Amino acid sequence: MTYPGNRRQGDRRKADRRKPPETPAESGWFSPWGEPALAGQPPRPPDSASLEAEADAAADGGYIAREAVRLVSTEGAALPRILRTYIAARAGLSMALVLAPWLASMSGAKPPVLVILLCLAYASQAVSLWLLQGSRDDSFSFDQLQPRQWMLTIGVDLFAFSALRLLEPAALLNYTALLVLPVLMAGVLTRRLVALATAAGLSLFLILAVWPLARDGGDVLLLSQAGLAGAGLFLIALLASELSQRLAREERSARSSLEMARQQTLLNRLVIEEMADGVLVVDRRGRVRAINPAARLLLGPAGTRMAVPSPLADVPALAPLQVALEQAYAEGSWPAAARALTLALGDGERRVLQVRARFTRRSGIGADGTAPEDICVLFLEDMRLVQGRARNDKLAAMGRMSAGIAHEIRNPLAAIAQANALLLEDELPAQHARLSRIVADNVERLKRIVDDVLAVAPGAAAGTVVIDARQEVPRMADDWCRDALPDAAARARLVTDWPAQALPVRFDAEHLRRVLVNLLDNAARHAGPEPGAIRLRLRTGPAIGAVTLSVASDGAPMPPDVERHLFEPFFSTRSRGSGLGLYICRELCERHGASMDFSLAPPGARHRNVFNVVMRQPAPAGAASAAASLTHPSGTR
Repeated sequence: MTYPGNRRQGDRRKADRRKPPETPAESGWFSPWGEPALAGQPPRPPDSASLEAEADAAADGGYIAREAVRLVSTEGAALPRILRTYIAARAGLSMALVLAPWLASMSGAKPPVLVILLCLAYASQAVSLWLLQGSRDDSFSFDQLQPRQWMLTIGVDLFAFSALRLLEPAALLNYTALLVLPVLMAGVLTRRLVALATAAGLSLFLILAVWPLARDGGDVLLLSQAGLAGAGLFLIALLASELSQRLAREERSARSSLEMARQQTLLNRLVIEEMADGVLVVDRRGRVRAINPAARLLLGPAGTRMAVPSPLADVPALAPLQVALEQAYAEGSWPAAARALTLALGDGERRVLQVRARFTRRSGIGADGTAPEDICVLFLEDMRLVQGRARNDKLAAMGRMSAGIAHEIRNPLAAIAQANALLLEDELPAQHARLSRIVADNVERLKRIVDDVLAVAPGAAAGTVVIDARQEVPRMADDWCRDALPDAAARARLVTDWPAQALPVRFDAEHLRRVLVNLLDNAARHAGPEPGAIRLRLRTGPAIGAVTLSVASDGAPMPPDVERHLFEPFFSTRSRGSGLGLYICRELCERHGASMDFSLAPPGARHRNVFNVVMRQPAPAGAASAAASLTHPSGTR
């Protein structure tokens, strides 16, 4: 069984957001902006004048925003409006009371002078209050009338109407009916106890007013009429009080709901603006209703200059996006796996975006008569990032698989190495000995590859310690020069630059040696033979608490197609290279909280190819002890 209250939820469950909502045939792509499309003729695009005319009226959430501002910013908005209406009605009624004696005198009756003076005094007070209350911004801004306000409105009415009833009890005008107005307003604008007290006082007044007449003439009918009038006043006070309390409750509930809706809207806007994916909201007419900063960056100059709302047809660079939307509305679906669209941005740049779409229908809120309209929410993402994530997932899966394979290879590789060593112990023919040495060399190469794969396997312990980079790096550079560049002339290719003070960093010494040797080997392989072709520098920065180790060479600048794949595993420009060197170096750096990147120096510099390793310095002793005392105040775990 489906209840009416769950109809909206059921619609959401049944709807497929990848399909646009069905729309009547007459509401074409551009027909709401201009004349309906004629049969066989394409719809006419909107002009800028019609777009500007309905920009404010069709803005998303415009009515809700206006109502939220009006209700949330005004505490107790209904009661002050009722009070202002009451004050205006008093002014009009007072003018009628001033004209009533004059009209009565024209018919031959002569009203008492006191009645005329009382009507003039009442009119002066009512009109003055009506004029003065409009000039004050803070007048009557409470949920209930204050004593001073009660006296100036209801109290004056009670006195004036009661005095008129006493001064002219047998007048043609029934002044008793006027007492209903202050009783009604007391029920609406005051507390229930005050309203009932007002009705009780008026009931006693009516009974006491007719008591002398009923006692002298014995007419009990006058007392029953006064009693019935008093009962009616009580009933009016009770009903008005109940209705005003219900109105106040409903208003507070509406104000609270609108405040929550406004906060949720602000939260949604904040989330959308901070999203890394681009978000573009487009209606069926092809008009952009909202766009977040990420989408503006993805769409290039066209997105940066885009005003909201604006039609996609006004931006030629977004024509593929508009065509895709028209096709989706025509076919009634959007691919679940998204679409790849190529956009021609400024300066000849072409960017491929992955576009996902979700369709919904924004219903009218009822109060302003807004008709439902179809809304499409587009999620834009740079295809390079999508491919990069897919590549990283593949690399992670390949790394886990490679680690498992490396463990399995170790045992048969050790058996091959041992069997080959046993063969080499015997005297072999020259040809067999050469083959055995080839086997031994390739076994060693395979062992290095296995060690490299296991070195970056997930779950390996970091083993980070604090070392003095100023002391360790020169020693590692000397060892590399002694092993890799034994010739003194060749050693002149390496120039170093060290600071004078110690530079403690958080890194493992053996891992740092491995990173430095790999970078120096690559630099020596691609640098020229001249002295100073390789530059090794150690310095502080670029940020506070960081130390940078840079290895630069004067070889040919790194090609862009090679630079993109520098740190990918199994990518190598050498036929016998494993392609794991730089990948392992970066993984080791990240394991110790360091970073490693490549950059090209500006044109004109000698050393164009620069590898930077940015390491972290340990926290100062004072800060470390303070952090330890905050974590363990007693000094024990």
